[in-house]
Amino acid sequence: MTATKKIELALQGGGSHGAYTWGVLDRILQDDRIEIAAISGTSAGAMNAVALADGLTRGGRGGAREALDGFWRAISDAARFSPIKPGLIDRIFGRGSLDASPGYIGMNALARLASPYQLNPFDLNPLRDVLEKQVDFDRVNECATTSLFVTATNVRTGLPRVFRQGEITLDVVMASACLPDMFKAVEIGNEAYWDGGYTGNPALSPLVDESDCRDMVIVQINPIRRDNVPTTAIEIRDRMNEITFNSSLIKELRSIALLQRIINTEGLEAERYRDMHLHRIGGEGLEHLSSSSKMNSRLDFLLQLRDLGRNSAETWIKTNFAALGERSTFDPETLFEGSLRLPEASECKDKGTS
Repeated sequence: MTATKKIELALQGGGSHGAYTWGVLDRILQDDRIEIAAISGTSAGAMNAVALADGLTRGGRGGAREALDGFWRAISDAARFSPIKPGLIDRIFGRGSLDASPGYIGMNALARLASPYQLNPFDLNPLRDVLEKQVDFDRVNECATTSLFVTATNVRTGLPRVFRQGEITLDVVMASACLPDMFKAVEIGNEAYWDGGYTGNPALSPLVDESDCRDMVIVQINPIRRDNVPTTAIEIRDRMNEITFNSSLIKELRSIALLQRIINTEGLEAERYRDMHLHRIGGEGLEHLSSSSKMNSRLDFLLQLRDLGRNSAETWIKTNFAALGERSTFDPETLFEGSLRLPEASECKDKGTS
């Protein structure tokens, strides 16, 4: 019998593209050889995380799969009568885009002219109603098998705030997903919060510092690299969105890569500087989607994304299961080729002693 291997998951946010992560989680939960020890999630990643934890507490792996399925179907049901849906041209090309949607175009135009404090004074958000009905946050906080971390951005300080079990509420998850051009900042205590993607998409440090698991799997749904330079207004906005919501992840990966270089060069003890095994499931099939498709909640589109995620996870498990607990299958230094040079460990040591 194959021994169970533990992983921790870092789940990016990305609106409806989070249904890809649903598929990844669904496939992992189906594999009894893999145990999810901890999850750090932001925005849609946080929603997937709390739905999974609620289901795990209620009914184990099967309960978690049912909870995720119920959550995403409820998202689609809630958006059934929304004016923000694919237009005729969008449907003809069949890529899930909303670029030709009158409702989406109108919403974008209004958001450039007025704030949500003017356009949505009562702060109506159908997503909040879905979460409230679908997720029992008492069960989320009681989940004993999987630790949860949810990140939001403090509006006043501009710094990330990581919420842990015992303090994860409906407001916390809504704060993690609060796009400031669409919704009012979410007030928690005496602070106001926006989408966690600006400062931690997702936050990796809690998984490094507060979990005993050594295998971190990043589920990435925002492409880092594009081969073509954007030239249209839509393409430029899409690329700006991707760069913004990947910047914090890249910075944390760079720090981990530097730490690993120091460990390998200096031969430091694992008890002092833990050497993480990094893995990545990289959003294959999402790279051709426009940013507007993150607002597309049609069930056929969500199921398409779920299936892409399941297939990616299936391939990743077949290829990399044996490496869990042994080595990394993703080298973050490949992200920095042609960019900032990672300093050698000896340089860091010299600076520290100078």
